[in-house]
Amino acid sequence: MKIKICGLRTRADVRVAAEAGATYVGFVFFPKSPRNITLGDAAWIAPALTGDILGVGLTVDASDEDLAAILEAIPLNMIQLHGHESPDRVREVRERFELPVMKAVGVATHEDLEALDAYSEVSDMVLVDARPEPNADRPGGNGQAFDWSLIQQRKWTVPWLLAGGLNPENVGEAIRFTGATQVDVSSGVESRAGYKDHDLIRSFVKQANAAS
Repeated sequence: MKIKICGLRTRADVRVAAEAGATYVGFVFFPKSPRNITLGDAAWIAPALTGDILGVGLTVDASDEDLAAILEAIPLNMIQLHGHESPDRVREVRERFELPVMKAVGVATHEDLEALDAYSEVSDMVLVDARPEPNADRPGGNGQAFDWSLIQQRKWTVPWLLAGGLNPENVGEAIRFTGATQVDVSSGVESRAGYKDHDLIRSFVKQANAAS
């Protein structure tokens, strides 16, 4: 089981996630998010990225200049595109920055699965998330789940992560129901928006591993 803890904002968050057994740690570069970090924050956190932990930078419709500045501040292993990036833009980012790209796709109906198929052709990984409400000001991290039966035992041509409303109480059920081998959590391991609860991180990783 591979586990991504997203929205980390301190070195202690990274250390706890790594010690608990997470595979990926995610950093949000999106000012509207309560989990947003600045380039200065990222540079300060960078020394905590040691060992086998993989750093992922979450961006929303970022320009090449934005991405270059982020990568200069912190050595990331993967770029996560969580906005309205087209398949062509995904391909462009992969080629320009020579890093693996994870594309997040919001799911609410069967029709949304077509986008997952399209992005799996140009991404190194896809993140299957809940599609936000039309009036939402953030594309993810809203603590919403979606109907897991839409993707039950589905496979794509690239690895995928299950996200959307996961927490220590439901992650085991989600894994068993969908067949996911990778999961992503952010708000589900927080004491309040933007503040990670280290005990919840440990519990989430434990429950996810137990379900696998």
